Amino acid sequence: MQYKPSGICATAIDFDIRDGRVYDVVFTNGCDGNHKGISALIEGMQVEDAIERLSGITCGPRRTSCPDQLAQALKERLA
Repeated sequence: MQYKPSGICATAIDFDIRDGRVYDVVFTNGCDGNHKGISALIEGMQVEDAIERLSGITCGPRRTSCPDQLAQALKERLA
């Protein structure tokens, strides 16, 4: 699935959900190292656990962040 985030530097977030777990997270644009770290940390994690851990994280003065936008994408996919 591809998600178009808002309020962050990344312009797209691609990911798969298989058997209730998150796989293959790839951010387009933004902070490459941070995105690789986020992706590695949640690889294989239960979707609900990833949403719980990532929701509400902010980036500087922004009300959202790349992790928070990933959580929003996961929530949208579950809906």
